[in-house]
Amino acid sequence: MYATPTAAIDPTRIAVIMASSGEQVSYGELDARSNQLAHLLRTHGLGFRDHYAVFMENHPRYFDACGGGDRAGLYYTCINAFLKADELAYILDNCEATLLITSVEKLPIALAALPDCPRITRCLVVGDGQAPRQLGHTLIEDYASALARYPVTPLADERLGIAMLYSSGTTGRPKGVMRHLPEQPPGEPLPVMRFVSQLWRYRPGMVYLSPAPLYHAAPLTAVGMAIRQGATVVVMERFEAEHFLALVAQFGVTHSQLVPTMFSRMLKLPAEVRARYDLSTLECAVHGAAPCPPQVKAQMIDWWGPIILEYYGATEGLGFAACDSAEWLAHRGTVGRVLMGELHVLDDAGQTVPTGTPGTLWFKSPVIFEYFNAPEKTRDSRSPDGSLCTVGDIGYVDDDGFLYLTDRASFMIISGGVNIYPQECENLLITHPKVLDAAVFGVPNEDLGEEVKAVVQLVADVAPSPALAAELIAFCAEHLARHKVPRSLDFIDELPRLPTGKLYKRVLRETYWRERPTGLV
Repeated sequence: MYATPTAAIDPTRIAVIMASSGEQVSYGELDARSNQLAHLLRTHGLGFRDHYAVFMENHPRYFDACGGGDRAGLYYTCINAFLKADELAYILDNCEATLLITSVEKLPIALAALPDCPRITRCLVVGDGQAPRQLGHTLIEDYASALARYPVTPLADERLGIAMLYSSGTTGRPKGVMRHLPEQPPGEPLPVMRFVSQLWRYRPGMVYLSPAPLYHAAPLTAVGMAIRQGATVVVMERFEAEHFLALVAQFGVTHSQLVPTMFSRMLKLPAEVRARYDLSTLECAVHGAAPCPPQVKAQMIDWWGPIILEYYGATEGLGFAACDSAEWLAHRGTVGRVLMGELHVLDDAGQTVPTGTPGTLWFKSPVIFEYFNAPEKTRDSRSPDGSLCTVGDIGYVDDDGFLYLTDRASFMIISGGVNIYPQECENLLITHPKVLDAAVFGVPNEDLGEEVKAVVQLVADVAPSPALAAELIAFCAEHLARHKVPRSLDFIDELPRLPTGKLYKRVLRETYWRERPTGLV
């Protein structure tokens, strides 16, 4: 994170506060450690556009772990802190990192992965406190001790670095998204960052509350932009609905970015709990990353007022759409107008569909990207002539130019030749007072090919039963066309939803398609 301007003006200003532990990091400390890491990375042999990785829970050192790469002209890959050893090893090997930064908490998983990562010759462990030791081909060192050997002043030839993150892998192996890294100083942000910072109403002196995992693109981008503004960033180690509200009141939070499941969790709180906290300092609450049920969005605007901004984009940076609360209320369900990239809504034959008709979203993108070490996946994301790119989302545009998302193509259910997009049913189920979360997908049907299945996570103190399953199916039947209604409904203790808000639907589907693997997309 680039902290130099604020660090030079007021090094004692607080940059980071950890919500649970209360640990604070000043701008002076952040700037010094970022510079030390930049020197270490160069000494390790990493040159412009080389790669290193960060595998860590939300932690006060996360900011300088990325800040060193921001200053040394490197790609840094922040890895999902909830991955298992084999999943971690795949990304570490694929991203071609030669150095890993991890924490004591995550070290056992890292050590299990490193034997399968021959490029990783050095592992810095935050909070390790031990003497350096060699484990196989990798030198394990304490992070603070390693940094202490380097100067706190900037590199003589600082260059801008950026994250190279991996897709969440909800429909297959995660893919590294590598965007073009220009040769420019770190104090000069990319144009897209200036654009988004203005859109999200960032300003000097703001207080930003980050409730999501920092390894994900949206939170990482948001906190990075906030640090450039000299903000104080309050980081939740993990999201908890009432704690979020308490932090807004405690720190006078002005800005935050959330995902729809966080909205849902807060709306399920008792009315007296929601009324307990003063939220009047909030100026802007941004949400994206996953579809938001319209009923949930409307309730949030009623509660927090017209301060909620929605955006649609992908890690790939193909295009960007956004809307404020007033625009959304006038075009209920939209994700906004396209503000970056040229949108084309096409059918399976590559032809433009009429206004209001769903099709695959393709963008002529101003951002150059490729899937790292995956040329075939890069080709699959391009149109035959290479001029357009897609991540497989389905949607349509209305007469006023507002974009609506229907679903992800890979989640579409084909039942008796009819296309069914499960997002509509999921949005409905989440509004039922007994439902905390829901997933809808296709399962095998000998006659129809697929049929609609719902899997539901209930709110606390509500017990699953056949009668409740029937009640929820009947609830769907009251509001949806017959072919969209689940034919069956199962209960689960907790849905496999990523902390970023994305539903890990592939895991659920596989349990039902295990005997029919060819049915999986």
